[in-house]
Amino acid sequence: MKERLQAWIPKLVLGPSFLLILFFVYGFILYTGYLSVSDSKMLPSYGFVGLENYEKLWKLRHWTSSLNNLAIFGILYIVICSVLGLLLAILLDQKIRAEGVLRPIYLYPMALSFIVTGTAWKWFLDPGMGLEHTMHAWGWESFQFDWIKSRTHAIYVVVIAAVWQSSGFVMAMFLAGLRGVDPDIIRAAEIDGASRARIYRRIIIPMMRPVFLSAFVVLAHLAIKSYDLVVALTGGGPGKATELPATFMYSYTFSRNLMGIGASSAIIMLIMIFSIIVPYLYSELRADKQS
Repeated sequence: MKERLQAWIPKLVLGPSFLLILFFVYGFILYTGYLSVSDSKMLPSYGFVGLENYEKLWKLRHWTSSLNNLAIFGILYIVICSVLGLLLAILLDQKIRAEGVLRPIYLYPMALSFIVTGTAWKWFLDPGMGLEHTMHAWGWESFQFDWIKSRTHAIYVVVIAAVWQSSGFVMAMFLAGLRGVDPDIIRAAEIDGASRARIYRRIIIPMMRPVFLSAFVVLAHLAIKSYDLVVALTGGGPGKATELPATFMYSYTFSRNLMGIGASSAIIMLIMIFSIIVPYLYSELRADKQS
């Protein structure tokens, strides 16, 4: 009896949480999927229209524009965060004296919400009160950095703020990977006369492929669902220059009262995330079975 009770206690404790997750996460995913094939507008409606909302969605210029912005933002965000995070991790891996001070400094931005990050960078880059205004006050009248007001460059401002927010987290992932490399392999390479740079390039970095893959999955997921940073920083503007799928979904669902189209865009975002996470989970499970 006691053994049965001990076996059931974890299930009883975790059961309510599991049921809540099942309902509020997966239940609402299914509900959103149904709304995407319904004639819902301002309020949910249950008239079935098939794939009509998806056809309308792909004909909207704002949707294709948001996907183009996501491609620019996602590629730059993932690449720059990965490169910068790796360089910072290699720097800290040299056992420098200030590591205990630098590590929290690099990690601090990740402790902030994207709303705070977006608001801070909006103030910093505003030509009327931020960096450009300060440079003019110091006498550098020719200095100009008004990307946040430019349709062409505004998306790169979002990239800058997002990289500042996430590169420290990526650094922590790479630093953990570097510290996990067997030191005997490094010592053997040094005995053979390999330089430090060559050891990193030929031995250490290739061994960190799982860390690169994990960083890619995390960053891609953050890029696809980016909403609060864009809203706080640019509001999707100027015009629609920084609109991403997440901001498109919100505006069409709650501002334009086209819930069916908004739900269909949410389902496409979900498919994007699944297309990244499912292969990753499959590779991880396959590696576990082989080991």
